[in-house]
Amino acid sequence: MKIVIAGAGIGGLAAALSLHRAGFRDITIYERVRELKPLGVGINLLPHAVRELTELGLADEVAAIGVPPSRLSYYNRFGQPIWSEPRGLDAGYRWPQLSVHRGEFQLLLAREVERRLGSDAIRLGCRLVSVEHLDPASPEARAAGHAEFARFVREGAGGGAEEVEVAADVVIGADGIHSAMRAQACPDEGGPVWNGLILWRGTATVPTYLDGRTMIMAGDGEQKFVSYPLVAPGADAGATRLNFIAERRAPEGVDETADWNHAVDPGPIEQLFADWSFDWLDVPAVIAAADEILEYPMVDRNALPQWTFGGSTLIGDAAHAMYPNGSNGASQAIIDGRTLAFHLANETAGRDVSTDVARANAVRTALEAYEADRRPATARLLEMTRQLGPEKVMQLAYDRAPQGFAHVNDVIPADELQEVADGYKRAAGFHPSALNERASLTPESAPEVED
Repeated sequence: MKIVIAGAGIGGLAAALSLHRAGFRDITIYERVRELKPLGVGINLLPHAVRELTELGLADEVAAIGVPPSRLSYYNRFGQPIWSEPRGLDAGYRWPQLSVHRGEFQLLLAREVERRLGSDAIRLGCRLVSVEHLDPASPEARAAGHAEFARFVREGAGGGAEEVEVAADVVIGADGIHSAMRAQACPDEGGPVWNGLILWRGTATVPTYLDGRTMIMAGDGEQKFVSYPLVAPGADAGATRLNFIAERRAPEGVDETADWNHAVDPGPIEQLFADWSFDWLDVPAVIAAADEILEYPMVDRNALPQWTFGGSTLIGDAAHAMYPNGSNGASQAIIDGRTLAFHLANETAGRDVSTDVARANAVRTALEAYEADRRPATARLLEMTRQLGPEKVMQLAYDRAPQGFAHVNDVIPADELQEVADGYKRAAGFHPSALNERASLTPESAPEVED
């Protein structure tokens, strides 16, 4: 079975490794950039994603580049505690939560794809243009031996370009929030949806705060600061390398046509948070210490009524880009890939798929099962992130006590805080008891992990 993946981001690479783990071998990833670089800042891999990476045989490699946060703690804009809970192993999971640098994690996955699938498994400089779905019984499909045709534009080293057509049994659209496959299926959708908030992301080395392993979120729905360590406390225990996100409602006059995704001067952002100097963390000092600050709009995509078309389907941000509330985007993309591989293996293992029609029918049944598992779940999660997800506790505190409180339970009962946290975990698929007891997404037919 020939499988083509458009996009070598976290979702596409995880899908390739998942398919290989499930027993598939003819897998090629086409990526639009000409060189994979360690871009981006920090992301969190939640326990349900780390479970899948562990079952892919990557536990030690990912742990080596990550930091397991001990706690997640929420505060108001005065630094007063709202809610705090243990994370990962400390919370009773069988797998940790890991904070990693996005670019380093992507390159780790890419190296592992090339090691397991071959040095030519990732084709760079190839931008997806369109996918054609043929009737598997048609003369064209029978002549090619496949029913899906993915068309790419391949850029030459000298600046020229040529169109490349690739026939396959399965085409997976992992080409991000600006997915060409999604645009083909939904030509009238328009661009990503901006909620009016601006994100500033950066990394900085600052004095260690709290226990050196706590992920903190402070603020409310209008202004917020998030930080977590990217390097575990070591010899220099007095300093911490952390990732941070500063967030605020855009001023009047700024809209989605602004020049986004570029480095900005930290000075004005530092001033926005000038009063956010807590006993345990000096937020303006963190912003001032940043190596570089990148500015982004907070955008997502509306839920789609359909992901699968013929032998093609969407995963990751191409399928369900969502706000970062809950730190779940990369984790959900990894679970997409594992779920897709699970169903594809179950529909083809031990069955005669030697004919074009039988193979195409098995693929379409598998993709429909994958979509039935993942699309409703991610649609619910997308809606929860628009309602702030687990960060809703900060907005509740602001709504009920905008000037602060003596104790949070004076304004929000403890059981209400607990339910916000548990409700999000259940929706996202990582409530401890459910995750620990859930059956594996490694198909029974899968071969052993290769060394």
